Amino acid sequence: FQNGYSGYSRFLEIMAVAPDIKDRIDARELTEVKGEIDFENVSFAYEGNKEKVLSHVNLQVKAGEYVALVGSSGAGKTTLCSLIPRFYDVTEGRVLLDGEDIRNLKLQSLRSHIGIVQQDVYLFAGTVMENIRYGKPEASMEEVIEAAKAAHAHGFIRRLPKGYDTVISENGGNISQGQKQLLTIARTIVSDPRILIFDEATSSVDTRTEVAIQQAMDHLTQGRTSFIIAHRLSTIRNADVILVMKDGDIVETGTHQQLLDQNGFYANLYNSQFATT
Repeated sequence: FQNGYSGYSRFLEIMAVAPDIKDRIDARELTEVKGEIDFENVSFAYEGNKEKVLSHVNLQVKAGEYVALVGSSGAGKTTLCSLIPRFYDVTEGRVLLDGEDIRNLKLQSLRSHIGIVQQDVYLFAGTVMENIRYGKPEASMEEVIEAAKAAHAHGFIRRLPKGYDTVISENGGNISQGQKQLLTIARTIVSDPRILIFDEATSSVDTRTEVAIQQAMDHLTQGRTSFIIAHRLSTIRNADVILVMKDGDIVETGTHQQLLDQNGFYANLYNSQFATT
């Protein structure tokens, strides 16, 4: 009860905070999106904190590229990805989408092209169908089922008492953590975003469920610009490029094999995870 009350109190505090990010007067709607992302000399510090979380980051991500971010806690991985949908604005520099500063784009329009799957997923009280449709309210039943199949969720949904009409309790208390993740991925698939952000999406599930989530992620990332924040390095071996972050900066860049050959920070991190295998 105390945990629930504390969480509820924190929720009320967050909801009472007025959003700092607002549209510029001349902001425009975003129509066609290729998905090329550029960070130009980007630095960021949280309000009231002089210490920078990111320091002069330069990064070019091609449209459709699969980018993985690794590093210790506090390295700046989540913060870097949070700048893309403008959860925060840069302190210095700029973030470009297809060559245009994202601050020139309407927030709702920008975020409608970005799909985010986090470690802690949120489902609301309602049917499975309604939860998946949340990503696209006008989606047909066929679209929802196709998205569930692509997310490897269709099988367990069919086994539920009423299938897609099964009512999920508040925040999915009557299904497993892995099943919640798969439903969230299905929700993202049905919304068809051009840019994807996965923030530790497989870190709190068992190995078998991780395989299903990884297969769903592989399907979803095809042809989309994707940022994968990963703790389990086994899930990012096929990334087009891996960014190794430390103290708010990118210290190593390359493919999985290139970084192993460098025998640096990534190689030490990878070998420590698989020392017993």
